[in-house]
Amino acid sequence: MPIENPSQKQIFDYLKQAKRIAVVGLSAKEDRTSYQIAKLLQNYGYEIIPVNPILARQEILGEKVYEKLQDVPGQIDIVDIFRRSEFLPEVAQDFIETDAKVFWAQLGLESEEAAEMLKKAGRNAIIMNRCIKIELAEMPK
Repeated sequence: MPIENPSQKQIFDYLKQAKRIAVVGLSAKEDRTSYQIAKLLQNYGYEIIPVNPILARQEILGEKVYEKLQDVPGQIDIVDIFRRSEFLPEVAQDFIETDAKVFWAQLGLESEEAAEMLKKAGRNAIIMNRCIKIELAEMPK
């Protein structure tokens, strides 16, 4: 059964309300999609929080990299995920252990198991298989 995303209006509302976006799986390589989208998010005025255990304690795009979501201080509005679909349940478990608001798996990424875990934990702001860059481009000004 495919994941049912929130309405287009609700997705735009999440983006309008967000200030801090954790980017899980952010690469330091400039040619990677995760890097390009994180940079775009900064250009839109969002504070990005890189999350990548391999690059923890380094910096990407001028921001300190955290090992896992639970290490990020302060409120996380959106968790934008660039990890393969089979890792989404693991990321969902980390998400549940934080007070992050929106679980967002990028285009091509989907996991029914992760969605079920999130819903059972009462976390219903779930977006999967959607590109945050495309949504920002389509958002009414």
